[in-house]
Amino acid sequence: MELRGKQKRFLRALGVNMDPILTIGKDGISENTIVQADGALRARELIKGRVLQTSPEEPSVVAEEIAERTRAALVQVVGRNFLLYRRNPEEPKIDLPN
Repeated sequence: MELRGKQKRFLRALGVNMDPILTIGKDGISENTIVQADGALRARELIKGRVLQTSPEEPSVVAEEIAERTRAALVQVVGRNFLLYRRNPEEPKIDLPN
């Protein structure tokens, strides 16, 4: 899924006040992490994750892998936080600008 600049800015603005609901630590990305991210994306469409200092991978690598495995769009990576977006086809919650 490819987002345009205007859409990314819109999603980043929504994500500013969000708390991370996905935490990646010393164990890296497990199958459970992917299941959790997939469920959260289905329910919320936009989720924030945090990569802890103990993680063996860099935040950008972690964010890209989770996005790929959940078929989500990587909106941004800032420091150790990242934002992922995936539209829910049955019940869309976020109305993206064109």
